[in-house]
Amino acid sequence: MAAPNILWVCTDQQRWDTLGCYDNEFVRTPVADRLAEEGVIFDLCFSQSPVCTPSRASFLTGRYPRTCRGRQNGADIPADELLVTKVLADAGYTCGLAGKLHISACHPSVQPHTERRIDDGYAVFHWSHHSGLDWASNDYGLWLKEKGVDYEPYPYEGSSHVDAGYPAEHHHTTWCVEKAMAFMQSAVDYDNPWLFSVNIYDPHHSFNPPVEYLQRYLDNLDDIPLPNYVEGELHDKGPFQQIDNTEGGYNGMGSQFRQGEMTDRDHRLARAAYLAMCDLVDDQIARLLETLKATGQAENTLVIFTSDHGEMLGDHGIYWKGPYFYEPAVRVPLIIKLPGAIEAGRRSQALIELSDLAPTLLDAAGVDIPPGMQTRSFWPLLTGETDLHEHRDDVYSEYYNAMPWHRDPTAQVTMVRTRRHKIVAVHGTGTGELYDLEADPDETNNLWNDPASRELKLAMYERLADRMAFTVDPLPVRQADW
Repeated sequence: MAAPNILWVCTDQQRWDTLGCYDNEFVRTPVADRLAEEGVIFDLCFSQSPVCTPSRASFLTGRYPRTCRGRQNGADIPADELLVTKVLADAGYTCGLAGKLHISACHPSVQPHTERRIDDGYAVFHWSHHSGLDWASNDYGLWLKEKGVDYEPYPYEGSSHVDAGYPAEHHHTTWCVEKAMAFMQSAVDYDNPWLFSVNIYDPHHSFNPPVEYLQRYLDNLDDIPLPNYVEGELHDKGPFQQIDNTEGGYNGMGSQFRQGEMTDRDHRLARAAYLAMCDLVDDQIARLLETLKATGQAENTLVIFTSDHGEMLGDHGIYWKGPYFYEPAVRVPLIIKLPGAIEAGRRSQALIELSDLAPTLLDAAGVDIPPGMQTRSFWPLLTGETDLHEHRDDVYSEYYNAMPWHRDPTAQVTMVRTRRHKIVAVHGTGTGELYDLEADPDETNNLWNDPASRELKLAMYERLADRMAFTVDPLPVRQADW
């Protein structure tokens, strides 16, 4: 089989339970649901950080955030890191991107023109970090200018939690997809395989769907469940959850999302807007798949749908993201399809780390995996060579001062999750979290200080220490015995 093309759709801040195929009864995601029926859907895929840059740096390098030195937002990944896209480009792939990359600082005060790039392998680079028009070189902004669009999102019905975003035809998600469509249409004229990263910013906050997408939720707003939050549940948990619960997201930056000041309608409206953005993503993915089919490339294109990390969305009294590792923050959707190589209609319970994608893509392309990659290909699982439900004994995730707040104390937090248990250590504070996910899937009852759980805590702490130890950088390669 010839090396497959790779269409890699990665949304931003989309938790796993936002698709119909993950049993969400409110979203309308028939395209992702059909993709799951035609490929393999993974129930237990986890990000290596609940924050953008560390997660993206990790899954692009196949290395852990602190190892690849992309452990925090607002810092540049070192130029000597090797991305999977560079490896594929060197092997003959043409690689393109539309949307967000975010492995270097992305702020107008630091990079006034565009995100600083390393030798990332992308020959086509339509960059737009987010839907705000903060940069003159923002490709999305140029696209709007070409269309003569002059629109300013505004608070929906005076809400401080939801904006009326651009109409669907002018939305950031639509721009991102149309750039990918043009690339795929052009690729037909050339013989070499390609990879395209469709890095959609939705459903990341601000919650700003097109009004026409929001409307169907408003008609039944009271049916949307309220967040998973039990009053007082944070009293025996880490300090950062308590701060973001009382001050608002990002240590008070999102002060309108203070738990105690939001009404039930506020919560439901925020959830409705978030789900409406997921619906828009689904509609736009339909256009990508239609383009593949129309250009005769569908049968030899590996399609991936995933996200970089999740969103708290009010669960446990918190919005957005931060130094906490609840399932909504680190568990992400993952669906993979390749006709002829991956048997359709299967659902995997294997524990997958999102950064396992890098070596998996290289395996799929028949390209050697570089010695610096730390993570593990699950290509044999996809192709039926190994058990569909077995890959890892646990998954690991970390947060090392990844955002520019939570400084008292500075947030250094790590997590290990097995199929049944999860431990989160808030280093330097003596605090943490321990959950039996079978007995307490909502992660409400923290067993950290439970005398009856001491042996479990010790065993999980040992597992966490082992995972941290084995994030040691495998480079440089040893040249001799001494």
